[in-house]
Amino acid sequence: MTNVSTTQAGAPIPSHTHSLTTGPDGITALHDRFLVEKLASFNRERVPERNPHAKGGGAFGEFVVTEDVSKYTKAAVFQPGATSEVLLRFSSVAGEQGSPDTWRDVRGFALRFYTTEGNYDIVGNNTPIFFIRDGIKFPDFIHSQKRMGASGLRNADAQWDFWTLSPESAHQVTYLMGDRGLSKSWRHLNGYGSHTFQWVNAEGERFWVKYHFESRQGVELMEAEDAERIAGQDADYYRRDLFEAIQREEFPTWDVYVQVVPYEEAKTYRYNIFDMTKTISKKDYPRIKVGHFTLNRNPQNFFAEIEQAAFSPSNLVPGIDISPDKMLMARTFAYPDQQRHRIGANYNQLPVNQPKASVTRNYQHEGPMRYEFNGADVPVYTPNSFGTSEADPIAAGEGGWETDGELIRAAQTLHSEDGDFVQAGILYREVFTEESKERFLKTLVGQYQALTVPVIKDRFMWYWTSVDSDLGAKLIDAVGHVASADPVGVGA
Repeated sequence: MTNVSTTQAGAPIPSHTHSLTTGPDGITALHDRFLVEKLASFNRERVPERNPHAKGGGAFGEFVVTEDVSKYTKAAVFQPGATSEVLLRFSSVAGEQGSPDTWRDVRGFALRFYTTEGNYDIVGNNTPIFFIRDGIKFPDFIHSQKRMGASGLRNADAQWDFWTLSPESAHQVTYLMGDRGLSKSWRHLNGYGSHTFQWVNAEGERFWVKYHFESRQGVELMEAEDAERIAGQDADYYRRDLFEAIQREEFPTWDVYVQVVPYEEAKTYRYNIFDMTKTISKKDYPRIKVGHFTLNRNPQNFFAEIEQAAFSPSNLVPGIDISPDKMLMARTFAYPDQQRHRIGANYNQLPVNQPKASVTRNYQHEGPMRYEFNGADVPVYTPNSFGTSEADPIAAGEGGWETDGELIRAAQTLHSEDGDFVQAGILYREVFTEESKERFLKTLVGQYQALTVPVIKDRFMWYWTSVDSDLGAKLIDAVGHVASADPVGVGA
């Protein structure tokens, strides 16, 4: 057993790839001690900055509902004419606090609605998908993008070793290496909820939804040469641009749309909509307008209101719930767990994290930095005989889904057109312009030239040839790649 991975207590680990679920599409088990240990350990690697998404900035604003989507959800935040204060934090993924804004990266798009029913957080990115589909792989993914233990340097071999051994990453990496990987500014990018979420209406009917936030400023790229130059001249370029635009009263606005999939139709749709590496075709399910939000107020104190902002996909409101998305189920644990570590057990009592809605206090008490508390006559336990607050499943308005199966470790069920490279190929062939393809090829050549390990170079070529055969041929020709004599692991 010399090569068997073990827990911190020495027990063998059954899988680095699949969480424990009830059947391939079921609920992630809280008693998956391997998943919990891995995520809890990962959340405590950095103090005090966030581990991923460390570098960022943000602002406050207002969300206005202009359409009627009440037949899909009873959530107060999305009822006709409703308005809510919002907080939006943009960020990079891989870089630390001092990293340049204009490094090629995915951009975090964390949006909080301060609703009349509590805080609702949509913690997404500027891409509609992600690199992996199971949260148990998330620490490994981030480790491959961060600095190496010996050198303290980021390592191209590590990044591409992980990506090419995790072919589900192809769709997101195609976005990353394309024009979306370098934005003109935070104001000039779209946002996405990325996951599939559940909406529940007043009659209890359930729907699956995807969020789209479309920039009215347009989606504009930054040329790679400009990004490299600006990284040396102004590492805080995006942060400065947003702050100064709001100071000038050039308030950026995003239109809010959803794609709605009827509950039963998801079961036979050609893609598995709970696989975070997939999108739902807008031809199949056109976007439905909800409203818009505008950022119109800078923070008064960056640390207090942006650094201490603690977002979590587990911050839900009645009429909205999660889905059988394995990444989402893992994130509902991992995010609040990290916030308790990073900020403290009572992080929700900080002003930026407090709900604007009136709160009936629960029975959680004490812990470091607590300053909100019940009156002395309120019991600290439930059930009790004194008529204090009780749980209310009807008011909570939870959703759900059917699941019944053996507890197993497996990928989600494949639907008729699922495949790790299918949507990446569609993105390259049908969405990229000819100019985008030229920039894309140039970027991939640069990525290849940073590699030093022959087998990873081989897998790099296999990966992009699998996305598109013509792209692979052009790339091989551009760099003069010759396969190694022992291409172990290609296509693994």
